[in-house]
Amino acid sequence: MESIWLSTGTSIERDELLAHGVWYERLPLEEEAYRPALEALKAERGYVSEDAVELHPETPNLDGILHNFSGEHRHSDDEVRFVLVGEGVFDIRSEDDRWMRVSVEAGDLIVVPKGRFHRFALSEKANIRCVRLFRDAEGWTPEYRKDK
Repeated sequence: MESIWLSTGTSIERDELLAHGVWYERLPLEEEAYRPALEALKAERGYVSEDAVELHPETPNLDGILHNFSGEHRHSDDEVRFVLVGEGVFDIRSEDDRWMRVSVEAGDLIVVPKGRFHRFALSEKANIRCVRLFRDAEGWTPEYRKDK
């Protein structure tokens, strides 16, 4: 994981991400090693279901999917991703409305808090596979920001 302030290029440490409500943790990639951490997070934060999502150049309608993710939006539920393969980029609004860029790769777990405006893009490698955790499937209707 690498995180920076987009306005200055200055690095953001994990504690500073946490201060802005963004949770980050590094987990091992072997399922028997990461599974207990995901189960603990589910129990602690009330996530009740999970699935996996994969995006790569052969994904049907990839451009349309990425277009939906690239618009600044928020959800009524946390956005939780544990990256199994590949990499991606989250741009997340801080509590004081500045952009934080968080680049994630295999082994990174990120939680973008509910109600926080953000956007997502694939890296140049154009490949990512993630485990997603949910409190409620209804939390995944994006609300796009109209004023920015």
